[in-house]
Amino acid sequence: MFKRHSIPGTSPATLIAPSAAAKSIQELRVADYSPGVLEEKQYASVAEIPADPPAGTIRWIELNGLGDTTALQALGQRYNLHPLALEDALNLGHRPKVEAYDDQLFIVVQMIYRDADDRLCGEQVSMFLLRDTLITIQEEPHDDVFGPVRERLRSGRGRIRKSGPDYLAYTLLDSIIDHVFPVLEAIGDNVEELEDEMTEKPTPECLRKLHEMKRSLMVLRRFTWPERDVINALLHDDGGLIDKSTKVFLRDCYDHTIQIMDLIESYRDIVSGLMEIYLSLVGIRTNEVMRVLTVISAIFIPLTFVAGVYGMNFSPEANGERLPWNMPELYSPYGYLGCLVLMATIATGQIIYFKRKGWW
Repeated sequence: MFKRHSIPGTSPATLIAPSAAAKSIQELRVADYSPGVLEEKQYASVAEIPADPPAGTIRWIELNGLGDTTALQALGQRYNLHPLALEDALNLGHRPKVEAYDDQLFIVVQMIYRDADDRLCGEQVSMFLLRDTLITIQEEPHDDVFGPVRERLRSGRGRIRKSGPDYLAYTLLDSIIDHVFPVLEAIGDNVEELEDEMTEKPTPECLRKLHEMKRSLMVLRRFTWPERDVINALLHDDGGLIDKSTKVFLRDCYDHTIQIMDLIESYRDIVSGLMEIYLSLVGIRTNEVMRVLTVISAIFIPLTFVAGVYGMNFSPEANGERLPWNMPELYSPYGYLGCLVLMATIATGQIIYFKRKGWW
């Protein structure tokens, strides 16, 4: 299991790459854009990034991969990023939050998505919002949900090129939040399939799937619930970094977080109900098996009694004389057949009685 926090006792603002990202490849991309211009380029180091673009041009810096802290330190020195915020960007698994520093906002969110193997994945995304620059820091360089945002930026559709870095930050947050909906839809489909499967035949595999769904919903709730507070904090920001026109879109994003929380709570209730149904169905099946076994045992109890009585092998004679207190049926030529007929009659009568009572 990878460490996702600093070593206890480490000095504040110490930058230590998380062990989970020790072998990840680091990518540094920069996009400078304005209403009519877009320039994208990948750099090997922060020192290679050109000076700040002309007025009216917005810069988006993407640092993907946390295996090397050199680039992060260089970004912090160049853009005067707060050292405690830089440390939080490296300490993974943070609760989504917004922190205000001098002329900058530090935003932490958790990005949830499904990979190519349909596995649920989570990744921390840190953002530094400045006057004309947005810096994003991700755990992994290859997987994210920002593809549609990059396409809109390249095509110039919408208002993304006409707005500031606050609107770019909104589009990234909106993409992160909206990508939770497909995850919840997949969970909802699995819940419906599992409900049908359990109704037909509940198995331990059904219980395992229920636990996986419950765990996935718990992870989603853990990271989505505070994202609502993040959007709300941005809506009430009075530092001037969030434009009034951008807050209109953030309200829509806030509504999406509420919808997601409603869906998560609904699916959690359904999964909990399915677990109760599973236990009830297993209990019913166990009762049915026990009822059959009880009926079979009840049928064989008198048969065992008859066989035990007629199986007592006392000697019928002593000193050549016939003893008077032995069972007379033992000397009958049809005693064995008569005993079998008696036992069959008893069993048949019991079965008819149990059938009429509805016990079998």
